[in-house]
Amino acid sequence: MTDNIVWQQHHTSRAQRAELFGHRSGVIWFTGLSGSGKSTVANALEQALAARGFHTYLLDGDNVRHGLCADLGFSAEDRTENLRRVGAVSGLMVDAGLLVLSAFISPYRSQRALVRSLVPEQSFLEVYIATPLAICEQRDVKGLYQKARKGEISHFTGISDPYEAPENPDLVIDTSSTELSDSIEQLLQLLAERGWIKAAQSTTL
Repeated sequence: MTDNIVWQQHHTSRAQRAELFGHRSGVIWFTGLSGSGKSTVANALEQALAARGFHTYLLDGDNVRHGLCADLGFSAEDRTENLRRVGAVSGLMVDAGLLVLSAFISPYRSQRALVRSLVPEQSFLEVYIATPLAICEQRDVKGLYQKARKGEISHFTGISDPYEAPENPDLVIDTSSTELSDSIEQLLQLLAERGWIKAAQSTTL
């Protein structure tokens, strides 16, 4: 990076935005296999948070590939760059005072560590959607597993590429055995325990 580029300090701080919005900002990172339920849980949590008046934004793996990361493929290198960009955007959104929900397969621990390094300390929660591969294949909402099994899709996580499960996630949810409402309540309780939202605000509507 050239020495001529200098980070500009803004007069309005993250702490001031937190006071204005009534909650801390941070990234809730949902990782898991395709079809595990990451987007479903993230969408439901965003609805629950929005209903409580919180300021949120949901970053979804498919959506960012329509614009921000449209030039990237699915090799390990491109996946890492995809997540680096998402991490950088997430960091800006955290500075803006938002609760950022990010739903990405993010198969490698090193990739998730990279994202964590791009947001402020104590502002990253890793949620492992630990739905078994067999269940994800049964769902196969997009028909991707079937194509991967036929060799029509290369570098497919869980089939031709590995998935490295988190070693110390902040929360583990198996959507094959946990009701969606229970998953959201667990997430709201986690946010309250970490001080991101007030405990009274975490109760179910």
